[in-house]
Amino acid sequence: MKILMIAPQPFFQPRGTPFSVLGRLRALSHLGHEVDLVTYHIGENVELPGLTIYRTPSVPFVRHIPIGPSIIKLLLDVLLLGKTMSLLLKKQYDMIHSHEEASFFGIVLARWFRLPHLYDMHSSLPQQLKNFDYTTFAPLIRLFEWLENRAIGSSRAVITICPALEAWVKHKFPTIPEIMIENVVLEGNPDEVTDDEVEEFRTRYDVQGKPIILYSGTFEPYQGLDVLIAGADRVLEQIPNAVFVLMGGKSEQIARYQEQVERMGCRSSFRFTGMRPPREVTVAIRCADVLVSPRISGTNTPLKIYAYLQSGKPIVATNLFTHTQVLNADVAMLVEPKSEAFADALIAILKDPELGQALGKRARHVFESRFSFSQYLRKTEEALQLMETPSRPLSV
Repeated sequence: MKILMIAPQPFFQPRGTPFSVLGRLRALSHLGHEVDLVTYHIGENVELPGLTIYRTPSVPFVRHIPIGPSIIKLLLDVLLLGKTMSLLLKKQYDMIHSHEEASFFGIVLARWFRLPHLYDMHSSLPQQLKNFDYTTFAPLIRLFEWLENRAIGSSRAVITICPALEAWVKHKFPTIPEIMIENVVLEGNPDEVTDDEVEEFRTRYDVQGKPIILYSGTFEPYQGLDVLIAGADRVLEQIPNAVFVLMGGKSEQIARYQEQVERMGCRSSFRFTGMRPPREVTVAIRCADVLVSPRISGTNTPLKIYAYLQSGKPIVATNLFTHTQVLNADVAMLVEPKSEAFADALIAILKDPELGQALGKRARHVFESRFSFSQYLRKTEEALQLMETPSRPLSV
């Protein structure tokens, strides 16, 4: 198939949705399809068989795109629409595959050009407005709800990325074909990390011979880093040489947490790496003794959870649906989103290596049985097959 994919993201950058887009592209390329990707002017080029990347015109004053909703994204999405239109007028496609809010105009273009539309639903966009504290203005939230409903109802099929989204779509739109494809996009296997890479990482961050508690991801409030950091004193009382390695975050977010741990008197037990290349994150996972996800809100499964499962390392996460739709007590320590509970779980694992090994072994088994690349390819093929079966989308 010849596919026009629209990704309103800085592609490629090592963060959530761009990783997801990369996963879709790899699968489609592996299956022999051709994809024209339309995306923002910011990002690294990726080379895959059958992939051509088209970017929006450069906007000189836009050099960074914040995570979540923003006025900047609205401006860039207008340019994205224009670029998409120009391609549709010049070339022939078999379908349109839209990510996130690009579906709002993707469904219209699909109707105009008589093409089936596939909506790749990475999250509930109205919920994003709340998660990122973008607005509490009810009319704007209702507008996004209406747009999201139109995107789902007007698509030939919908891809969701976690059980929460899948259940919501099936409940509200039972006649629209839907398939869940978890965001299992792995940039590397920790088992393939070399001893030299391990030694270089440990030396760079001065963590030789120290138990490593690793967090990787964004530093947005919903990620719950305050829960993790607030319990650090409790962990260090029991395990004084433990080190918290926090990978990710923007400079201003890092500065705020550095000031916090300085006030707590435990600055020497923290390493703030900033955003690092995907390969280094894989190396960090290989080096870690415990992997953490202290998220305090949201329903989507964090992308990092799949990499954590693959690693075979013990996981500590909050006992919330964002995690429990994939994790359970057999493969992770699940605790209340409170600093004391989180700290106690870390202490338990670091003091009982056999407990950590047992959790990690079961986690690896779950990954290999449910989230392997072969499973990802199979589900991608099923999504494309859904596109060949006419549905009854709502009128646009």
